[in-house]
Amino acid sequence: MGVLIMERKNSRVFRELNTILTVTARDVTLLFKSPGSLITSLAMPLMMMGMIGGNLMQNMTGGLNFDFGSFMLVGMLVAMLFMTVSMNMTSLVEDRETDFNQEMLVSPVSRYSIVVGKILGASFGALVGMVGTLIVGLMMGITLSAGKLLLILALSPLFCLSGGAMAMIIIGVIKSRRTANMAVMLFAMPQMFLSGAIIPINHSDGVLMVLSRFMPMTYCLDLARAVVNTGSPEYDSIVMFNPMINLAAIAILTIVCLIAGTYFFARSEKNR
Repeated sequence: MGVLIMERKNSRVFRELNTILTVTARDVTLLFKSPGSLITSLAMPLMMMGMIGGNLMQNMTGGLNFDFGSFMLVGMLVAMLFMTVSMNMTSLVEDRETDFNQEMLVSPVSRYSIVVGKILGASFGALVGMVGTLIVGLMMGITLSAGKLLLILALSPLFCLSGGAMAMIIIGVIKSRRTANMAVMLFAMPQMFLSGAIIPINHSDGVLMVLSRFMPMTYCLDLARAVVNTGSPEYDSIVMFNPMINLAAIAILTIVCLIAGTYFFARSEKNR
């Protein structure tokens, strides 16, 4: 009896892993068939970092006691992961319109496996955005060591999962892809500024401070800067929270958004 139960558990685990890999592979394939998405992933860091960040570097960073270029590059690397995954997750709405979601949801697999597979597939496009950010950084004379880049890359699955989970809240309640795209953009873009991707927020207070504390990207950015600047004299000027606090905040917000978003998504498909 024990052997039979173990075989059933192994079979279920294999089925869930196969679902995640299948959904991921499908989204990666669709990305390669959509050159516009790849171009957008490369163009966004050029606009945000090259134009906005470049102006800040030239006009408003003279009094800072840390290297603003490195600060901005780390912020943009994380922000591109977070925002690109969030925007790519809106393909779930298109899948709803083509009834592909219905076909997946009638299969005997966990809804979470489908959602995690979508997030992993969306993460591939986000990695392309990271490459674009590094290229823009090189053009601006901003670089990071290979070790620091590897640290950010090691944390990237956590950041992508957080961004995808946040987007699920919106996708679960919106049925039009155009509206979903606008809603995700309107929700993600303010985080670029309120969470400190480009502009330091260490001294923010009032409403701006409260809003930043409820944004998952705030903790993702702070965690990345903590691991990149560990041991440097600039650490206290750049990092706001203890890394363990950042990890706890990311975990809590991601789990809450993932559970709520998946619930709304599955319910919306069931009620069609």
